[in-house]
Amino acid sequence: MNVPVNRRIAYDCLALGRLVDRHARYRPDHVAVCASSGGDDVRLAWRDFDACVNRTAAVIVESGIARGDRVATLLGNSLDLLALFWACAKVGAAIVPMSPLLKAAGVGSLIADAMPQLVVVPAERRGMIEEIAARSDPRFELLFTDASHRHRVPPGRDLSALRESASAAPVDAEVHADDLMTIMYTSGTTGMPKGIQHTHFIRAMYATLMANAWRMKPESVVLHCGALVFNGAMVTMLPAFMLGATYILHRMFDAVAFVDTVEREQVTHTMLVPSQIVAILDTPGFDSRRLASLEMLVSLGAPLHREQRARLEHAIPGRFYELYGLTEGLVTILDRDDAKRKPGSVGVPPPFYEMRIVDEGGFDLPPREVGEIIGRGPITMPGYLGRDDETEAALRGGWLHSGDLGYVDEDGFLYLVDRKKDMIDSGGVKVYPRDIEEIAARHPAVHEVAVFGIPDAKWGETPLAAVVLRPGATTSAEELRDWLNQNVAAQYQRVASVVIHADFPRNAAGKTLKREMRAAYWQERDVRV
Repeated sequence: MNVPVNRRIAYDCLALGRLVDRHARYRPDHVAVCASSGGDDVRLAWRDFDACVNRTAAVIVESGIARGDRVATLLGNSLDLLALFWACAKVGAAIVPMSPLLKAAGVGSLIADAMPQLVVVPAERRGMIEEIAARSDPRFELLFTDASHRHRVPPGRDLSALRESASAAPVDAEVHADDLMTIMYTSGTTGMPKGIQHTHFIRAMYATLMANAWRMKPESVVLHCGALVFNGAMVTMLPAFMLGATYILHRMFDAVAFVDTVEREQVTHTMLVPSQIVAILDTPGFDSRRLASLEMLVSLGAPLHREQRARLEHAIPGRFYELYGLTEGLVTILDRDDAKRKPGSVGVPPPFYEMRIVDEGGFDLPPREVGEIIGRGPITMPGYLGRDDETEAALRGGWLHSGDLGYVDEDGFLYLVDRKKDMIDSGGVKVYPRDIEEIAARHPAVHEVAVFGIPDAKWGETPLAAVVLRPGATTSAEELRDWLNQNVAAQYQRVASVVIHADFPRNAAGKTLKREMRAAYWQERDVRV
């Protein structure tokens, strides 16, 4: 398509690195970022954060990075990671944030797939990354953070030291809206992780659509305490940076620290996954008055059970939002004003986005009939990195196929049923784990629950409920099983057993790795069945 020059110029102004420049010019003294740096917490105004980003950009350019290259990171939440994110945006390089929880094999496989030209890691992991670098083809450059006398790094490879002597002048780079800004990897629970590509245009749409959805303002104070490498972080970070709000980044989630920060900094907007919400509500001595400044709390990453929604609404009424979405670019949002009148719903698509419910043949289903959720819009990915076959399977006719099951009501509000792959086939009957989880979450002793199918000699599969108890709870697995089986709606939803866990396995975002638990039980039970 031939785009007129004036429209093309306007389109390319969507390069997101310009946001930091803008705020440094027009509101230089406003607090931009509060984050960890070298073990200390720092507060930077927009002028100072812009200088930090420019110096970081100068360092990566000196390392050979140019527009179109890729910079991989293996960093936890920190000023370094935040500065690298925006430095890459200014240079036109795509950042590939890898979870700091990855072991050597996982890091090696992602680097082999992403083929970055530069990798930034903590100095403490120098040995691991140098072994990977020695085997890598093509080769990549290395930068290290948190270098000290305990973790020495080669001369000229310490990011902090290099940044101190680098120029704070803006880098000279031409960045276009269609250039890649991020490559976010899937969790890999169903096979080799896939690199999901997002352009500057897509990320600009994240910023504008989410700022509107969350009623965010330049005066907002945004707190993020989940992993910044998780795509869910973008739904509050990008609108905050577009508007020039204050962005507070915790090193990790801690329920007590969360409440303390909200009260002290008068936080207005935050994003949490359900397990974090439950942890906050279950904190000993929890006092909802300390969260009075919050204007918005969005839950995402997994469904928040109705019992937990009700507890949150009672604690901080009128502040709850829910986002359902895929990193690949499918999203619905439940607005705070719809949360009460549409209990159980995950909302509607944002402006400029389309969603449908289809059957196995791809035909639209009427309201209340369960089918696959598909969608398309301005945040939909162009595809997976180097995976044309996987891209074609996910994007059919321009529509992103989620693999999730749901239905819409007569008003078009979406209700999730479950993942196709999580559905249990018990004697030919479809059993949706989420229906059982909703019941289990009502029990006063249950802190978290995950239901999945395990092998059964008679039925093929039967449900099992894994639970984490609330602090101080003394109930037994047998008592929970009996209570749950007395309260489920149908005979086929009865669980074979309940297993009590101290905690669930989680990814960097705090999301429960249900498939990992299921795989372990299948491996164990396959020997016996």
